[in-house]
Amino acid sequence: MDFDLIGDVYRARPLAQFDWLEHGFGTRHFEPPRELATLRQIHSDINMYADGTGCLGEGDALLSDAPGRWIGVKTADCLPILLVDGDHRGVAAVHAGWRGIVARVGPKTVGAMAARWASKPENLHAAIGPGIGMCCFEVGPEVASQFGMAAERTRINLEQVVRDQLIVAGLAPERIHAARMCTVCHTNSFHSFRRDREQAGRMLSVIRVKYSS
Repeated sequence: MDFDLIGDVYRARPLAQFDWLEHGFGTRHFEPPRELATLRQIHSDINMYADGTGCLGEGDALLSDAPGRWIGVKTADCLPILLVDGDHRGVAAVHAGWRGIVARVGPKTVGAMAARWASKPENLHAAIGPGIGMCCFEVGPEVASQFGMAAERTRINLEQVVRDQLIVAGLAPERIHAARMCTVCHTNSFHSFRRDREQAGRMLSVIRVKYSS
């Protein structure tokens, strides 16, 4: 696993090469930073540029290249995805639940980065944080059909679906880094809606550009 637990956050080791970057996938004990931009998440494919802090509207992916400004997404089984353009010092934070994954929120955010900064997908890095694993994501036919499966009951590997989508979008497989930690199984570290239902809290995954070039 290419992730290290530092304090109350997991960090993707391959992203440490960028000295201008800070990021973290928070555990259930992580306190949010100041100057944070978020969205009211609606399980969509909507992305937007973070032109301020606080809750900036409805959507599920934020882009930023503003030095010092954290952007973040909240999860409790859904997958948090952090995208990094090392050439243009642009970043994105993506909330990817199964509905957002079906809507291809990850690839569409890659497209938004290309439109804004001329980012080349093959040069991007993607870090996929802790989320519900295939071990615990059993679904009925109404959800399975959204993934092209004809089954009464089946298990879906959301992380693999996201990885495959990002590869189709142009990312190099070796630049996609996954935590491979199930939020349902790791009770002491993560919140889980499937496990705890309405009593579940949310984890925060964040990223920011520390300084411009």
